[in-house]
This record gives sequence, C-alpha cells and structure tokens, in this order.
Amino acid sequence: MQLVAYLNFPGTARAAMDFYAAALGGKVTQRFTYGESPMAADMPEAARGNVMHSQVEVGSALIMGADGPPPHEAGSTTINVMPDTPEEAERIFRALAEGGEVNMPLEETFWAYRFGALTDKFGKHWMVNCLKPM
Repeated sequence: MQLVAYLNFPGTARAAMDFYAAALGGKVTQRFTYGESPMAADMPEAARGNVMHSQVEVGSALIMGADGPPPHEAGSTTINVMPDTPEEAERIFRALAEGGEVNMPLEETFWAYRFGALTDKFGKHWMVNCLKPM
C-alpha cells in the first residue's frame, strides 16, 4: 500500500506542481485539465484550463493535486519530506521556502539532523525532517 498526499488549489495547481517538482528534484508525470476531460462541455469556459489532475514523482514518492472546486479548497494538509542527508534537507528547505514563510527554521534537533517547517508560496504546509537513527 502507498499513501499519497492529494493537494487542492484555487486555480494555482499547474504552477504549484511545477514548483514542487523543481524544488524536490522530481518531475510532473501526469497532468490534464477539465477541458481535456469528458465533462468539458459541462464546465464553465473559464474553468476548462484548470488542472483536473496532476502528479509529481520524486523517487518512489508521489504528490498529486488539482484545482479543486469547493469544498476542496478548504482544509489544511502538511507534507513531511524526509531527505536522506542534511545537505539534501537544506536544499529542499531553501527551495520550498522561496516566496513562502518559514515557520520553524531548519536546524538540528534531538530527533533530526535537520528539521524545519514552512508555508510555501501557495499556502501549503511542509516539514523537512532528516532523521537521526534512533
């Protein structure tokens, strides 16, 4: 079994998923719009360019997202990224924090070589957690 975070955006899914792919060193492997779907004729013209589904692959991990209609725009999700090295944690944290807000600076803790929390420029919450062996 695999658990995958599915993020909903208010019309910014394309930019957000491209940003996450670049920041995390992954790639967008799926993306289609409402206008490309069988329900395109039922969608308002303005919504047809919105992303109905998008997927970013980072190694064996996935993040999925879309421009979700209400009520999916509401709610809070935190994505926990667990890099293998402190250097990778620092790179990812810097990239995700660009244009966003650092809630907890990336630093060493008793459980992690590096831990930090931020809200990215799309309003999504992230933790970067490079764990120490326990």
